[in-house]
Amino acid sequence: MNTRTTILQVGGLHWATSERGVEDALMRRPGVLVVEANAVSQTASITYDTDRTAVAELADWIRDSGYHCAGQSVPEHMCDPMAEPSDLTTTKPPAAHTGHGGHDAHAGPDMAGASPHEVMGHGGGHSGMSMEGMIRDMRNRLVVAVVLSVPILLWSPIGRDVLGFTVSAPFGLRDDVFSLLLSLPVIFYSAWIFFDGAYRALRAKTLDMMVLVAVGVGTGWLYSVVITLTGGGDVFYEAATVLTSFVLLGHWLEMRARGGASEAVRTLLELAPSTALVLRDGETVEVPTAQVQVGDLLLVRPGAKVPVDAIVEEGESDVDESMVTGESLPVAKTLGAELVGASINTTGTLRARATKVGADTALAQIVAMVQAAQNSKAPGQRLADRAAFWLVLVALFGGSATFLVWLALGASMQTAMLYAITVVVITCPDALGLATPTAIMVGTGLGAQRGVLFKNATALETSARIDTVVMDKTGTLTKGAPEVTEVIAAGLPEEEMLAMAATIEHESEHPLARAIVDLAAQRGLQEFSASDFRNVPGQGAMAQVEGHRVLVGNQRLMTAENVDFGELAGRRDDLAASGRTVVLVAVDGRAVGVIALADAVRDTAAAAVAALHESGIEVVMLTGDNEATARRIAEQLGIDTVIAEVLPGDKAAKVAELQAAGRQVAMVGDGVNDAPALATADLGIAIGAGTDVAIETADLVLMRSDPLDVPVALRIGKGTRRKMRQNLGWAIGYNVIALPIAAGVFAPAFGLVLRPEIAALSMSGSSLIVAVNALLLKRLSLPARGPSSEPGTHPVAASAPATHR
Repeated sequence: MNTRTTILQVGGLHWATSERGVEDALMRRPGVLVVEANAVSQTASITYDTDRTAVAELADWIRDSGYHCAGQSVPEHMCDPMAEPSDLTTTKPPAAHTGHGGHDAHAGPDMAGASPHEVMGHGGGHSGMSMEGMIRDMRNRLVVAVVLSVPILLWSPIGRDVLGFTVSAPFGLRDDVFSLLLSLPVIFYSAWIFFDGAYRALRAKTLDMMVLVAVGVGTGWLYSVVITLTGGGDVFYEAATVLTSFVLLGHWLEMRARGGASEAVRTLLELAPSTALVLRDGETVEVPTAQVQVGDLLLVRPGAKVPVDAIVEEGESDVDESMVTGESLPVAKTLGAELVGASINTTGTLRARATKVGADTALAQIVAMVQAAQNSKAPGQRLADRAAFWLVLVALFGGSATFLVWLALGASMQTAMLYAITVVVITCPDALGLATPTAIMVGTGLGAQRGVLFKNATALETSARIDTVVMDKTGTLTKGAPEVTEVIAAGLPEEEMLAMAATIEHESEHPLARAIVDLAAQRGLQEFSASDFRNVPGQGAMAQVEGHRVLVGNQRLMTAENVDFGELAGRRDDLAASGRTVVLVAVDGRAVGVIALADAVRDTAAAAVAALHESGIEVVMLTGDNEATARRIAEQLGIDTVIAEVLPGDKAAKVAELQAAGRQVAMVGDGVNDAPALATADLGIAIGAGTDVAIETADLVLMRSDPLDVPVALRIGKGTRRKMRQNLGWAIGYNVIALPIAAGVFAPAFGLVLRPEIAALSMSGSSLIVAVNALLLKRLSLPARGPSSEPGTHPVAASAPATHR
């Protein structure tokens, strides 16, 4: 069985409880394996068997269930929304099990010229409208309902008896007949989305909030119509129309709030340029980005966005990648450098060869990863979804029981009907359905803005429980490349000694040699001329420099050449004992210098460890390096525990030992030999510059290769879990308290009575509170970000070989 996962637009999911209808309808179709719908993002992640179905058929099935679908949730100006997604087993984005991304694009011509977030139809309605369009539509329905509800209320028993309104109905009509006429636009326009949604839910053999609202509004209105047509009496037109108004008001405010929850993904999508300049037959041609093909030669002028991922073939420039990788400083690009689609060329003109286009670009895959995380359901959310379904049944049966009990107690038909409608309306579980996904949307979006990419909701939830962080040393806490830490000269000026050493090392490609040459260049030292160069494998090199015989290498070379280091021997031994690599320099048989090198720590590593300690998290360094080197780094960074000299295959076992001791462990690494440990840990965290294998295995990816983003990720996880718990607590507590009040349990003793209109306002307010509370997560205090330790690293397409431990 060949499986793929794609993210499709599902427009018209007005309520969180409507998700179940889409999921159940699709799961009954052949070849569909997993469906996770999201009313907040108006999308669904679908895993399917490619041998049995395809994207076009999935889109048809969504439309058959009564919702709009324009195909995959991708930007139309980048790729075809109806094309099959890439085979993610070979083009793994950070989200190892998601489809390709972006937002949805309406396939029709009516969207031509729309902005990216309109094209994507984020939150599309029945005709593929954007979230902004849905909000406008909801507002228009609300205005009609409010304008007509006011006169209906005035000519109702409440207006006559409570407000003292005495004006007769116009045209000599009875009050109830006049109210019936005014209510028609409210019922058949403003409230029609309730009846339409209820029909779709029942057709999908499920129950959701639309069913409850439709029952509440429809029952009151139909009962009133029957009373009016049979001669008049007590009617509920004002209850039905004001109920509609309050539900629409609450939902309009709620939609505005949850529209902000998806802001991060929408912002990412808008980064992609709609056109590209392609060089064909020596001429520059402007084409839609969607038509760029792998191998096309692109012209990227200063100030322009790079349309797709590419490799520089001509030119030099600085490119701003902050919007994609989070790197704050422009990155220098020369021949052979990788360009990330949607980054901004700042200075020179570049000619670059397209390497990845459409849904395979880094931007599209990052958006896919974020979307898939937002659509995925944490265990707590799945429980809430089931509870919401049963709460609808409770509301329907509770309303019926309330009606019958009050009739049995001798209440009038009108009183019993009012209590029943109030129970049905106030128990709507939309707040329960929104409690978790809205918090997840904001949490994953907040992470994406900081370059912290959670792959799914479970990773977000797990990050909140971590009490131990295990960090690989090389490439994670350190830069993975040696740097000169100390230069000691004797018998020659330091700069002359260093210049001679750099002259010898200039001929070598060894990382230690490169570090010495780079230091000399940084200091502006002029290299001397060399002759008779000879490399000694495993020991060093020698040459004639300015008439002097210069040796640069290790102790074995110096011993072989009978060089005595005398007073420098003690410094040499001390540096070696502290975990540094020592390079020795001799001129004409006399020791003149010691150069110490070490794998330098990342600029933000110490701050990352301190931030983790502030959160009460223990930090463990896991490395294959020798004990002395590991201890030196640990003391420098303030790390609690060091596990050194560990073979690559044993790293997972060390993580398992910590777990066996009752720890909740997060493993942070970047190489192939970290992959088993990442998979074993409760939470695998891949540094973005790591290899594809590490990224595929991890649960979240740090795009900036910055260890400071580890505490950022864990704080986002804790903040999101806190909001989820607050929202679930509110939603459950609200229903526990509201249901008996609505049923009139406290009416005889305390005179506490709720009308349907107040119930609708209460229910809508509950959903709004949940959405706004989730949005407050954006104010979460996070560690101040520092400069990236690895400028310009590519989080998705990184393919550098794993560093040796």
